Amino acid sequence: MKKDLSNIKKSKFYLDKNECVGIPTETVYGLAGNAYSDKATSKIFKLKKRPRRNPLIVHYCSLKMLQNDCYTNNNFFKLYKKFCPGPITFVLKLKKNSKISKNVTNKKNTLAVRFPKHTKTRKLLKSLIYPLAAPSANISTQISPVSKKDVKDEFGKKIKFILEGNESKIGLESTIINLKNKPQILRLGGIEISKINKVLGTKLKFIKNKKLIAPGQDKVHYSPGIPMRLNIKKPKLNEAFILIKKRKIAGKNLFYLSKNKNLKEIAKNLYKTLRMIKNKKYKSIAVEKIPNKGLGETINDRLLRASKF
Repeated sequence: MKKDLSNIKKSKFYLDKNECVGIPTETVYGLAGNAYSDKATSKIFKLKKRPRRNPLIVHYCSLKMLQNDCYTNNNFFKLYKKFCPGPITFVLKLKKNSKISKNVTNKKNTLAVRFPKHTKTRKLLKSLIYPLAAPSANISTQISPVSKKDVKDEFGKKIKFILEGNESKIGLESTIINLKNKPQILRLGGIEISKINKVLGTKLKFIKNKKLIAPGQDKVHYSPGIPMRLNIKKPKLNEAFILIKKRKIAGKNLFYLSKNKNLKEIAKNLYKTLRMIKNKKYKSIAVEKIPNKGLGETINDRLLRASKF
């Protein structure tokens, strides 16, 4: 416990100096910096090699701090009450007097906000007088990190500190919903659309929006940088083969995401498995068909974009 508090204090020390820190969340690990600071947010873009046009998600621990920066509405409160803290991101209208850095929003009048569930990151946020801009802690378009080791693999000594928080429980990024006007799903994620529809009494569907409003809308993303074939029954010779349930077949090129087609287990193990295959220097990847329902929609969305590197 003392070690945890010491590490949170160390994270705060660097963040207060406008440095970037790796933080754990229930979705994936984030690369965090003071969302009010032009200096800190510029470092995030530079470290990730992220295009400036691509806005950042800002992490809060309290409604009060959020309402200093954004306008809230009934739909927001319905979803907040049901899913927060948790893997959902809201796009809200930004207040003119907000201190949020223009780097974060790409000078737009909206802000993507989230309340992470991870205990350590919530404690860290409570110790700060500013929210944290924190996109995934990876080089832009590449595989998102789900552990402290993954973040080290991405950035080495380029960042000052990584707050340890074990493996991310969900393993996929948050669902993003635009609530500025009529609700609109901008990115599939850790919360299924059917659950959002139940709370709002709507029939929302995910329709790809060409206009870049929030993070995670790029066509190419989450990629191991290796050619990937989807919905495959039989792999090619020496090709890594990702399977969604255990089989009675053996082979060094077989990588299992789950014992019995459990979608939550598949989601949690996806990025870890892609990173493992990349580190083993495979030249190509084949992926077994994944059911396109519930969390499977999100998994297939990530695989499709990862295959377009």
